Amino acid sequence: MPPADAPANLADQVADTLRTELMHGAFAPGQRLSESTLCERLGVSRNTLREAFRLLTKDGLLTHTPNRGVFVGMPSMAAIIDIYRVRRMVECHAMAQAYPLHPAKKRMRSAVEQALAAREVRDWNAVGSSNMDFHMAVVELADSERTNTWFAQVLAELRLAFGLMHDPEFLHAPYVDRNQEILELVLANQFSQAAQALHDYLTHSERIVLAVHARQLAATKGH
Repeated sequence: MPPADAPANLADQVADTLRTELMHGAFAPGQRLSESTLCERLGVSRNTLREAFRLLTKDGLLTHTPNRGVFVGMPSMAAIIDIYRVRRMVECHAMAQAYPLHPAKKRMRSAVEQALAAREVRDWNAVGSSNMDFHMAVVELADSERTNTWFAQVLAELRLAFGLMHDPEFLHAPYVDRNQEILELVLANQFSQAAQALHDYLTHSERIVLAVHARQLAATKGH
């Protein structure tokens, strides 16, 4: 018998695959998704893909417009505020309560190393993906599969918010070093200090993301 949290059917598996791709920046906010292209790449029928689309639309990651198709979602400012509220509650608690020998610490280190390497070659999309992996590993410190599954949804929405910005270097570059600083505290088992540093980090990140989003909205209205 498969584990309780395994995908119930092929549509769930396809939805999980697309959710992961959204989290890693494979699609841009507002992008129209081609059924034929995705069916061919994923090796599934249109009915299966449409059911996966329905699941992701229910989650708010996609939108369906009659007679036009399915599009990648575009988070609102209210959604961004809520995402960061959730992140502070979940990530900081997971960090503060972490077990010193937890294997997620290795995944955090790997994510930081990958981000540093990507920054060297100025691959900002890869830096962003490594950042997502780092924060997913932070949540894994809580040892809750349900939380892991649910938080992947939150990170996918967050990546869509990041995708609204036109300067990925401005967005991602400063946080490579901040992730590394948090990692060093974690490796020293200074979890309370790491949780506080993470809280400050998330508050700063939220302010930057909201400010950029507000400027873009103002520019759009001005045209």
